[in-house]
Amino acid sequence: MRKPQTKIALRKAHLMCLLLAFCCTFLKSQDQPPPLPYTLSAQQMKDYSQAFEGERFADNRPKVSDQILERMRLVTIEEAWSVLKSHGYNNQYQGKWVMTHENPNLVGRAVTCDFIPYRPDVAEEVVSQARTQGLAGRDKHWVMDRLTTGDVLVVDLMDKQIGGGLIGDNLANMVYQKTGTGAVIWGSARDLAGVLELEDFQVFTRNWDPATSSSYGKTMVIGYNTPITVGRASVMPGDVVLGLREGIVFIPAHLAQEVVETSEYIRLKDEFGHMRLQEGKYTAGQIDDTWTDEITKDFRSWVRTKVDSLPAEQQKMLRAKDWF
Repeated sequence: MRKPQTKIALRKAHLMCLLLAFCCTFLKSQDQPPPLPYTLSAQQMKDYSQAFEGERFADNRPKVSDQILERMRLVTIEEAWSVLKSHGYNNQYQGKWVMTHENPNLVGRAVTCDFIPYRPDVAEEVVSQARTQGLAGRDKHWVMDRLTTGDVLVVDLMDKQIGGGLIGDNLANMVYQKTGTGAVIWGSARDLAGVLELEDFQVFTRNWDPATSSSYGKTMVIGYNTPITVGRASVMPGDVVLGLREGIVFIPAHLAQEVVETSEYIRLKDEFGHMRLQEGKYTAGQIDDTWTDEITKDFRSWVRTKVDSLPAEQQKMLRAKDWF
């Protein structure tokens, strides 16, 4: 039989374990900011992106890997578009932008933000809920505070080209420090000279205008990490943003890997075709048209000799094909 003091000691140890577990859970919860009043719940976020099977952020926003994002930098708009279109995603592209860079290459995970014209009763309730969560400052600051490395802030500002002014040089510095990427604003921004001082901060906007929203019709945030529209494109939190000179394509997270691998495969075919044309082995018509069995066999043989020199992930993709 155990001695009474031993039982007491065990009870104390058990209580201590429970206390430690509670403290760990509490402290961990403090690391994550509270949900904003107008965001998708963690369960909703998962439900609306259930096709994605990879890693997720604490709020269940899809987290496409850094490796895929890096490989995405070599993808063209047309390559990405062809993959999305083959899966029925026909509303993922928007052109007609004013850009900070002549040849931008903006890649990252979308954090979405939705604006509506200011409405006092709704704004009062949003602010009230935010204050109970300890949030200070303006609504757009609540969104920007949550950005992290690799994010791209994507904002539907109702195509407000005069008096929108979502970010200026101060907030641009904040967003850049948190993300290292840039921002997409379906509306206007301000302080172009100051923003341009951030050489690697890439901004796609509709217009640069010095006026703030208080000058030409006040606006308010009504959605954070919710579905939004950017022109004719639909955007979900966690989409991969690919912004190039001709425009932006928003790639659903579950299709990002296929987009990258398709692009890499096309680049190999182009390299092979150019080489054989220079050698005079095939005509331009033969390379541009559907390949014959002879050309396809030649291409596959060429890839086998080249595969060991390719990056590991590309090797894995090629070896998975039935002719490897």
